[in-house]
Amino acid sequence: MDQMDLFAEEKPVMQPLASRLRPETLDEFVGQTHLLGPGKILRQIIERDEISSMIFWGPPGVGKTTLARIIAHTTKAEFIDFSAVTSGIKEIKEVMSKADMSRRMGVRTVLFVDEIHRFNKAQQDAFLPYVEKGSIILIGATTENPSFEINGALLSRCRVFVLHQLDESEMIELLERALRHPNGFGYQKVEISKEQLGVIARFANGDARTALGTLEMAVLNGELTPEKVIVTDEILLQVTNRKSLLYDKSGEEHYNLISALHKSMRNSDPDAALYYLMRMLEGGEEPLYIARRLIRFASEDVGMADPSALPLAVSVYQACHFNGMPECDVNLAEAVVYLSMAPKSNALYKGVMHARKDIKDKPAEPVPLQIRNAPTKLMADLHYGEGYQYAHDTEEKLTKMHCLPDSLAGTRYYEPTDQGREKSVKERLEAILAWKSAKDEEDKA
Repeated sequence: MDQMDLFAEEKPVMQPLASRLRPETLDEFVGQTHLLGPGKILRQIIERDEISSMIFWGPPGVGKTTLARIIAHTTKAEFIDFSAVTSGIKEIKEVMSKADMSRRMGVRTVLFVDEIHRFNKAQQDAFLPYVEKGSIILIGATTENPSFEINGALLSRCRVFVLHQLDESEMIELLERALRHPNGFGYQKVEISKEQLGVIARFANGDARTALGTLEMAVLNGELTPEKVIVTDEILLQVTNRKSLLYDKSGEEHYNLISALHKSMRNSDPDAALYYLMRMLEGGEEPLYIARRLIRFASEDVGMADPSALPLAVSVYQACHFNGMPECDVNLAEAVVYLSMAPKSNALYKGVMHARKDIKDKPAEPVPLQIRNAPTKLMADLHYGEGYQYAHDTEEKLTKMHCLPDSLAGTRYYEPTDQGREKSVKERLEAILAWKSAKDEEDKA
């Protein structure tokens, strides 16, 4: 690494690690392979310099601004960096006026707007005529849902690319690159284990800036020897300040804890369920992962015994999405306690498993003719829909018509229990089945 003048005006080495390592080419970029892998659409657009107006939507630290910088290095168009935090309508109009003049001279202008969701409606509307007539190619970056934060007229003229959180393997790849790169720690020997890099990756929770910042703090505070810098577990715990991050989100303890949470709720033990919930959250588990598991539990283990459980679990998922950690911990706690105390039924789950087994083990049976649609004369001639009975035409709102294929006639997939509100469902289903059975007997008589 070149020796640097300590008295120079700019000291690149003093820039944060994430800034020093910002990729300048697609080959250096880590993550987003669904957009930037070989042959993927966004990679082709950038490499061919066929940029059109677009929105990059994703959580912090996944590469939205970095992609804009790569486009700036790649495109032959004039590239203007614009911040929604510091700019108003006056600045927008000044930039638009210059872009309009450049267009008349045959020069394209790519305008990158970071945090575009911070612009209000009037500010966003100021872009619209210039996007429409091609004076600018707009690239916006946002952490918020564009459907809610970007004006419909402007959004309709932009292609939205969704950027995902980096997974653990991508984060470790990023950290290892930082240890090798001359702009990172490639000029010195750093002793840090793969397991410790995994701890940093999990702590960062998909945010590359956080991961690199944490690595930098760990190395700068490492134990110095004449030969190397040693990052110890104690140092790593200090810079993360979360001892329980040693919990491995992809290892055995991850599955042990989610299993313990499920089984505690299933056994109607809210205290144990809360304990395991907090074990996972304090260990750095992704709240939305837990929320997804609660949604599954609401149908699999509560089901029709309390149909309110599913919408509540979905609402809690949305609350976690809006609030994030640490605020969403109490939202998850509400769902966990509710599901623990709700009456339990696995009748839906058993019905799904039974139907799935029949579909797998038995040949695909044709849909009975009486419940097929007959939108054409040919289909009517083939007896499609013949014998169909419209339930609403009867006083009981029921008919004796059978809907399962003949080979499965009489099969019961859903067998409700006596738990909670499912008891009334069971009583109604039994009454329906008894009514149909009586009608069948009348036909035989």
